Amino acid sequence: MPVDHYENFPVASLLLPRRLRRPIEAIYRFARGADDIADEGDASDAARLQGLADYGEEIERIERGEAPVRPEFNELARVIAEWRLPTQLFRDLLDAFAQDVVVKRYADYPQLLDYCRRSANPVGRLLLHLVGRASDENLRRSDCICTALQLINFWQDVAIDWQKGRIYLPQSDRERFAVCESQIAAGNCSAEWTALLAFEIERTRDLMRAGEALVHQLPGRMGWEIRFTVQGGLRILERIAHSRGDVFRQRPQLGATDYLFIAGRALFM
Repeated sequence: MPVDHYENFPVASLLLPRRLRRPIEAIYRFARGADDIADEGDASDAARLQGLADYGEEIERIERGEAPVRPEFNELARVIAEWRLPTQLFRDLLDAFAQDVVVKRYADYPQLLDYCRRSANPVGRLLLHLVGRASDENLRRSDCICTALQLINFWQDVAIDWQKGRIYLPQSDRERFAVCESQIAAGNCSAEWTALLAFEIERTRDLMRAGEALVHQLPGRMGWEIRFTVQGGLRILERIAHSRGDVFRQRPQLGATDYLFIAGRALFM
């Protein structure tokens, strides 16, 4: 389960308590590996779905207390057992990745949020279980943050997703702002496109703000990790807005100056 992708958001960074890096890396490798099955290479849809089903069978073995067939799942099995992590959250991730194989368009925002509920929110929920802070309110706030992060990835990766035949921008929103698929295909950063992205950016920012109070409920360095993640997401939204939504010519990436802004803002959350 290789990890060789550029990430705008920190993964198991030095801010995390050392004892949590191993379980978080195991969770990340599972999610990244499954996502790659759904996304990377030139496999057929049937082969991708079978690969994800194989992952699901390993989760079922772990749930039954059996040893995984694939050695690369041994560490994940130890982490799940040691930290008593809900295996349903791993199945939710696999369900979302399988949906990516067969669903290429989303009719409206609620449909997209349902996808995020399974593709992004389980990671935040697993994190809360690791730190023993999985209260109902914390889970709600975590869902807001994770969904916002997923949406930010969609907005910054419009051109990349188009090459994979996918559009995550809800059809109802595209119709409202008179943006057709041919504009996305042409990378046409029109006034209508700029208005559409501005609308999505504002809605996503509001969602992130609805969850940011979670940072005050998390202990020590974990709280700081999430502060940086929240501020990193907000900074990417600013980058997209500054470019007037032109994510076709340059996918936003965070650099040294951005991290100074992020650090400064994290201090005052």
